[in-house]
Amino acid sequence: MKVFINPGHDINLDSGAVNPVYGTRECDVARDAGKMLARYLETAGCEVRTLQDDDLGLVCSESDSWGADIFVSLHCNAFNTEARGTETLYKSFNGQRLANDIQSQIIRSINTVDRGVKKRDDLWVLNGTNATAVLVEMAFIDNEEDHAMLSNDLDAIVRAIARGITDYAGGV
Repeated sequence: MKVFINPGHDINLDSGAVNPVYGTRECDVARDAGKMLARYLETAGCEVRTLQDDDLGLVCSESDSWGADIFVSLHCNAFNTEARGTETLYKSFNGQRLANDIQSQIIRSINTVDRGVKKRDDLWVLNGTNATAVLVEMAFIDNEEDHAMLSNDLDAIVRAIARGITDYAGGV
């Protein structure tokens, strides 16, 4: 199984969301999560490639030219400092299956609000690759409780994402 990991937002060009109290940047959390996820998936026997770049055409092209089976984009949500939780976004039928496997593993692993799996037709990374694709919004970086979870439980979140991917891969 070939898994392409896209940690969201370029660390030099676009921080993504930023926690207003601590200054924690989404791009840094996504980068760390991507490195951990790659290690867990390689240990599980997957082939892995990772690219963190704001040129989403390039990201999707690299995934396709490599022949990825699964594409996972990692992000942190932000809204109004009140919203909380984890959600996994998909577009295709198989994307929904993968999203369900990932979301259920995360919900069983950490104390987060289950915002569910949601179909999205308007996201570049879900449209731009031939692989079964999902975008995981791990938590709300601008919410104090979710920020603490990203700081203290990122490894548990990432291990859950890896289990969701291997659950899906085992059912293919």
